[in-house]
Amino acid sequence: MNLSLVEYLWLLVLMTTGTLLTRSLFFMVGGSRRMPDWLQRSLSHVPAIALAAIIAPDLLMVQGALIEPWLNIKLISALVATIFFLTTRHMLGTLVVGMLCFTALRVWL
Repeated sequence: MNLSLVEYLWLLVLMTTGTLLTRSLFFMVGGSRRMPDWLQRSLSHVPAIALAAIIAPDLLMVQGALIEPWLNIKLISALVATIFFLTTRHMLGTLVVGMLCFTALRVWL
């Protein structure tokens, strides 16, 4: 696609306007309006949901197809690491246990 200089500048102006509007909307009306409590509570869950949405496909699929749970070494390693974390609450140990489990399963299977 070949765009002229004017089209590039127009695109830049539109993208800048869109970004400024979407990112500063709360600042523009934030002083006069308050978000409802249910919305504030809901927004506190967004980071965990986004992380799950990023990680789940990698744990459950290989090349776009679901894999059986008993053959999925990533899922097994994640479950072992999760159980370790829930019992110890040790973050570094969780990483080590998860990687050791993944490496062992990868070597033996």
